[in-house]
Amino acid sequence: MTRLAKLAIAALIAAATLPAFNLPAFAADVTAGNLTLSGAWTRATPPRARAGGGFLTIANSGEADRLVSASSPVSTRTEIHEMAVQDGVMKMREMADGIEVPAGGTLELKPGSYHVMFLELAGPLKEGESVPVTLTFEKAGAVEVSLTVEKMGAKGMAGHGMGHGQQGAKE
Repeated sequence: MTRLAKLAIAALIAAATLPAFNLPAFAADVTAGNLTLSGAWTRATPPRARAGGGFLTIANSGEADRLVSASSPVSTRTEIHEMAVQDGVMKMREMADGIEVPAGGTLELKPGSYHVMFLELAGPLKEGESVPVTLTFEKAGAVEVSLTVEKMGAKGMAGHGMGHGQQGAKE
């Protein structure tokens, strides 16, 4: 094999493996009945933060279901929230009746939209750790998922947690 061929093979291997080093380390996918939960993550929080958000994608290959509640040992209260612009102002509200996961569709919990809200955190969420969460669905029941803690300010909407008693904390 010529030197040029060896260099070409090495370059191809390097190019093929490079994207793996740039991807975030999401927790493993979880399947419960017709639901597949993937890409579960949260942000690290400052030491005295009182709130944090959880994000993931829920794909549904069956009939419609409803995410009705969430719980986690990292917070006193865990709720399902929505952020939306109302009258030109971004507002957050609890989704007391939950959120539909459409039949054959996908529900994205992401910054600036639907999300899991951790209120009254027991302590800071630290980058690299995992946060256990139980999501309860109307049909699929309770599903355990682990959220990977990403760095503060990860993936946009850096001020997402503000307004929930963070008293001067900045994300």
